[in-house]
Amino acid sequence: MHNEDKNLLVILSSPSGVGKTTLTKKIQQKYSSFKISVSHTTRTPRSNEVEGVDYFFISAERFKEFIKESRFYEYAKIFENYYGTLKKNVDEMLKNNDLIFDIDWQGTKQLSKFKNLNLIKIYLITDNKEELKKRLVKRDQNSPEEIEKRFNAFEEDIKHWSDYDYVLINKNLDVCFKQIENIILLHKKKKIHLLS
Repeated sequence: MHNEDKNLLVILSSPSGVGKTTLTKKIQQKYSSFKISVSHTTRTPRSNEVEGVDYFFISAERFKEFIKESRFYEYAKIFENYYGTLKKNVDEMLKNNDLIFDIDWQGTKQLSKFKNLNLIKIYLITDNKEELKKRLVKRDQNSPEEIEKRFNAFEEDIKHWSDYDYVLINKNLDVCFKQIENIILLHKKKKIHLLS
């Protein structure tokens, strides 16, 4: 039995501004077995982002070459930029770690096709659209046009809830983190039980 058969891949998806990146980092800080899957992207780095930690930043040309060479487990074009997860990186990390993915519904659909991966798919949502807009404005990372674009993508995003194993409302970060933790521990126990 390979190690990667028992190691978990936890997907956290949500519309922009719901808190998935914060929750992803909290999981990694608390559980040393978890590593965050770092995506490749064609967008420009934000001032606080670090190459290889937040993303691998590459050109659109190079990204398209990777697509042609089938190097990605999943990729998507979101707000004019490409994002993707390299198979090589995932397979390497899975040998000794559980992985967390911070990806959207398009990537989740593609990853679900790989039956060898032990996926837990969690969708996060705010309790209403107005709350989402408030958060997007408050985090101060996007221009008013981008905020509008991300806010409008909400309707498309939530059509894909049914592709996920769990849907959680992130009203309170600590409560939501506890729910995610319980889901992970439940699946860990199941795996141990199956392997024993």
